[in-house]
Amino acid sequence: MSQHRPHSLTLRLALIFALLAFALLATLGVALYRELERELVMRDDAALIYRVDQLRNLLNDSNTLDLIKTKPELFQNMLGNRESILSITAAGQKPLLTVNPGNLDLPPIPPVPKDHDLQLADVHHLPGINGVPFATVSATIDSGDLGSLQVTTGRLMTERTAVLASYRLSVYILASIAAILLALVGYMLVHRGLLPLRRLARHAQGIGVGNLAERLDSHGAPKELLPMIDAFNTMLDRLAKGFVQLGQVSTDMAHELRTPINNLLGETQVALQQHRSIESYQQLLASNVEELERLARMLDNMLFLARTDPASALRQRQELNAADEVERIADYFEGLASDVDIHIAVDGQGVIWAEPMLLRRALANLCANAIKYGTPGTRLEIQALPNADGINLRVSNQGQTIPAEYLPRLFERFYRVDQSRERSAHSNGLGLSIVATIMQLHNGRYSVSSEAGVTCFELFFPRRED
Repeated sequence: MSQHRPHSLTLRLALIFALLAFALLATLGVALYRELERELVMRDDAALIYRVDQLRNLLNDSNTLDLIKTKPELFQNMLGNRESILSITAAGQKPLLTVNPGNLDLPPIPPVPKDHDLQLADVHHLPGINGVPFATVSATIDSGDLGSLQVTTGRLMTERTAVLASYRLSVYILASIAAILLALVGYMLVHRGLLPLRRLARHAQGIGVGNLAERLDSHGAPKELLPMIDAFNTMLDRLAKGFVQLGQVSTDMAHELRTPINNLLGETQVALQQHRSIESYQQLLASNVEELERLARMLDNMLFLARTDPASALRQRQELNAADEVERIADYFEGLASDVDIHIAVDGQGVIWAEPMLLRRALANLCANAIKYGTPGTRLEIQALPNADGINLRVSNQGQTIPAEYLPRLFERFYRVDQSRERSAHSNGLGLSIVATIMQLHNGRYSVSSEAGVTCFELFFPRRED
């Protein structure tokens, strides 16, 4: 089943421009149409009122009956077209004069009093015929010899309707033409405006594993695209760094796994070449267990580094009592420290804003490292020192001074200062790198110093933001 392909951004923007143009011009045209219609209605109503005023003057100054009988064509000419109606009627009698060349039905209209000056509001607007409006006005006239007469005149507004229909059609045609033109112009302008974006897309498409160091060029790009270019280049920086780290980790893991595997394989092959005593096999199995424990611990630590989710760690941070946390760690390592004649001293206060399990793992790795390399008969100090920006955790021990050139690399994966300890089942070179990862997840800092036989690891956890 084929997937529906959405329309291009250029086409959608062009259509939006066209619709906006049509709506704007049509709205403007309708407003002008309403104004024109109002002016034409006022003109036609004023013409009807002027005609009635003429009849009032004519019939008041002449012999009304003789004028109607002898000169009916005069009233016919006053109307001027076949769509006009004139009726002069005396009260209770047949119409004295009826001019209705179009045979239109004239509904009864109440006349205005003879002493009333006609206004536009006195004109009546009727639905008309076939949608063509009809306007009429009726007035009372004092003719003298015949008494009061009712004069009614009206007109079917065919001309006005035709003018308005033509204007309305012109508005729609012009609005449609303008919308089509704007759509074409808008399409070309948007297509040209998106040219830098297409150029960046082609450039980005050419970046792969082999050229991760290449970056998108922001020179000449519109300022609207600069944030996207910067974000993409920042993402490439992270990808390049992660790819290098992944390659280094793969290389380091291959190197580290090769040693214990070769040890297991070599010792086992030697043992199988000749018969040995039970004690020899037991020693071999004990040695293999050490190597297997080392492999298991190494894999466990690598899985921890790979699975740790920064977003999850940040969401699960809590305010932890520093005194309780350092006491907990001291109690946990008290037995191990006493086995090597090391005394643990704690001094903690303040609050730590951290994920509990990650915090305890970082402190445990530092304490295990300090006990492993500490001098028997000395003291291991665990301190929590709060300040305005957060809290510093210090783990210090007394032992051999670490040369300054080795300190920056202590937190690298699989790095060891003492290469003779490489075969230790309890050392896999990942403990301090895990500490570094945990501090990065907490947006904190880590450092180490070693002077005069005292090595001090320091972790800084920032305070909770309001």
